[in-house]
Amino acid sequence: MLPRINEWWILMLAMELVGAVPVPATQLLTQGDLEFRVKSCDPKALITDKEGSEKTAFFDGIKIQVQEALPGWISFKEGMQKARDQFSYVPTLADDPAILYFTSATNGQPKMVIHSHASYAWSHRLTGGLWLDLRPDDLHWNISDLGWGKAAWSSLYGPWQMGATVFAMNFKKFQPVRILDTFSQYGITTFCAPPTALRLLMKEDIGKYQFPTLRHCVSAGEPLTHEVVSNWKAGTGLDIYEGYGQTETVIQIANARSRHHELRVGSMGKAMPGYDIHILNENQELVKDGEEGEIAIRVDQERPVGLFTEYWGQPELTRNAFKRGWYLTGDRAVRDSDGYFWFTGRGDDIIKSSDYRIGPAEVESTLLKHPAVLEAAVVGKPDATRCQLVKAFVVLHDGYANVDNEELTIDIQKHCRAMSASYKLPREIEFVSELPKTTSGKVRRVELRELEKHRAAVASQKQCRQECQTPLSS
Repeated sequence: MLPRINEWWILMLAMELVGAVPVPATQLLTQGDLEFRVKSCDPKALITDKEGSEKTAFFDGIKIQVQEALPGWISFKEGMQKARDQFSYVPTLADDPAILYFTSATNGQPKMVIHSHASYAWSHRLTGGLWLDLRPDDLHWNISDLGWGKAAWSSLYGPWQMGATVFAMNFKKFQPVRILDTFSQYGITTFCAPPTALRLLMKEDIGKYQFPTLRHCVSAGEPLTHEVVSNWKAGTGLDIYEGYGQTETVIQIANARSRHHELRVGSMGKAMPGYDIHILNENQELVKDGEEGEIAIRVDQERPVGLFTEYWGQPELTRNAFKRGWYLTGDRAVRDSDGYFWFTGRGDDIIKSSDYRIGPAEVESTLLKHPAVLEAAVVGKPDATRCQLVKAFVVLHDGYANVDNEELTIDIQKHCRAMSASYKLPREIEFVSELPKTTSGKVRRVELRELEKHRAAVASQKQCRQECQTPLSS
């Protein structure tokens, strides 16, 4: 659990070489988040900085501190000096676990994704070579947090496979001016950023900045709007090549800089080599081009490199992901007659907010620990900047019926902020008398999502009418 500092890269490679399994984590995690992860994967050691050490008093394993010596902690710098001549490579088998990532789950707590040595690092040659278009003389900058799978794609394995240099800048708060100044100051040649970051950069006049060495830009996570793409090109002269994949995979679908791929703005691109990808209906049957369905990867004939091994310790989740010879991504799209895929949304309740995937059950579990909350349902609300906001619908206990809603909202948000990472905070809370449910008593989040989509559409139409009205002449 480290910020964007060089020790992260040293430790990640060292753990691979000695056969240890790294479990990257974002610094946004609270102590409660960390306790869940420690209980789930039972790690032998925890590596963090001074800020992270303040959340880890509960951990009784090996604790390594990268910045300074603390009581009960091993100093990374001192340990490096002592072990300088003792390091030994430990051979690993092809199917040994190489890395574990926690990802969100629709129901229950995060899933643990395991990748093997034989498949994962090497297969990011697709990511680094075809999508990132990296070369040995490139200086590549990925601004994503190192705690997520995107870091393995674009900050470690992708550049490593192509021999490119990685650029890193440690920052806590996103500062558009500082980001834009960096391109000319350090000679960045290739750039990878999530759509949320690009939208924030668009708030600046990027035409005032210089991009003397920048030659290639990519983005993933959610579809980009034509406005962002056109404004970026107007300011930099460059297109943005969108791609698609998951923590469970490497790059599966992408707009690649290749004579076989024509860039189509708004699409995810075409399937990558080695990936046999189709659109299926709910019965795992092929649909016609132009029809919406679930993105699925064929695995019965040959398992593609880069596909995860299993959800560790969660066999039922693994079985549900692999059916009838397919790996089911849970994402929905349309494929056109030319083989380009167009993302339409998640097939489940996962919320995409900024660069994060958030399982609603996690947020609901935190909400239910507040004494005022009787029931809660969490969905993604459409948002122009973050793609989706985390919104909670809350039913209160009887004793809170007359409490001021504004004060209660603030108190519930404060409660959530103390118990879980800030990116999972419900930005909006709506108090309701009841939640929509099935006959068996399960909450219908889909109904609440559709309600928010309808509200967003109505608000957009109202704004359009106001902007388009021409004042009558006197």
